Amino acid sequence: MSKKSFLSPALVLLVPSLAIILGVFLIPMLYILMQSFQDQHEQFSFENYLVFVKDPYYLQILWRTIKISLLTVIVCLALGYPVALFMAQASPKWRGIVTFAIISPHLISVVIRNFGWVIILGDKGWINTILMKIGIIHEPLKLMYNELGVVIGLADANIVYMVLAIATSLYQIDASLYKAAGILGARRAESFFTITLPLSLPGIIAGTTLVFSLSMSAFVTPALMGGTSVKVLPVIAYEKIMAQLNWPMGAAISFLLLTSTFALVAIFTKIVETKRYKEVFAS
Repeated sequence: MSKKSFLSPALVLLVPSLAIILGVFLIPMLYILMQSFQDQHEQFSFENYLVFVKDPYYLQILWRTIKISLLTVIVCLALGYPVALFMAQASPKWRGIVTFAIISPHLISVVIRNFGWVIILGDKGWINTILMKIGIIHEPLKLMYNELGVVIGLADANIVYMVLAIATSLYQIDASLYKAAGILGARRAESFFTITLPLSLPGIIAGTTLVFSLSMSAFVTPALMGGTSVKVLPVIAYEKIMAQLNWPMGAAISFLLLTSTFALVAIFTKIVETKRYKEVFAS
């Protein structure tokens, strides 16, 4: 069979997917990109990008968006790694139970889950009510409508990606490596830092990338759990487009958010892959 006759059916099968990608994603994105270079009079201009760079208000919001995303990554990594490690060492039965437990909440809308957190973290929520009844606090703690509430909501929404990414790497570790380390006199902590952690690094990087990207672009959770006091770039872009009908500025903010996310992820990945564990990624 010739190469031409082999490729033709494959290309035909790709046509529907490529048409959907072009029509639903690429063409609208290019249209919005063109709008970001227009002023209020629909003339070509860099005004929107210059306003963003020169205005401390937008720079502060960009930094807040990055900070909240980084805190979410740290929380997801701290809470998710032990769960992934348990899954890797557990029996198939318990592994299935834990997998179902961390995935099942995502069968419910993120809006419903956020309202559930309002019931738990609000001024009259379960946490404040219990702490006040037992006398630990005398006035409600501010757990909502601040950066803490947004980080909690984002961690709840994204921790599953961290757990599954790390668990996938841990499943691939050969158990004989631990036996060899034990024979050579390595303790459990030494085995973890010399075997488990380095070989799970690809999963950590994958989970970190997913959680950070999703947190940077999150809209519903910051809007519901941050309120009007915690502004992030996706919320500002929405307000510019839907409330103020300023499509050029909203489009510019959207693409600055996209490029900053790509840049930060690329820099982070490059730094990690060129350091001590470079050989892990080469395997």
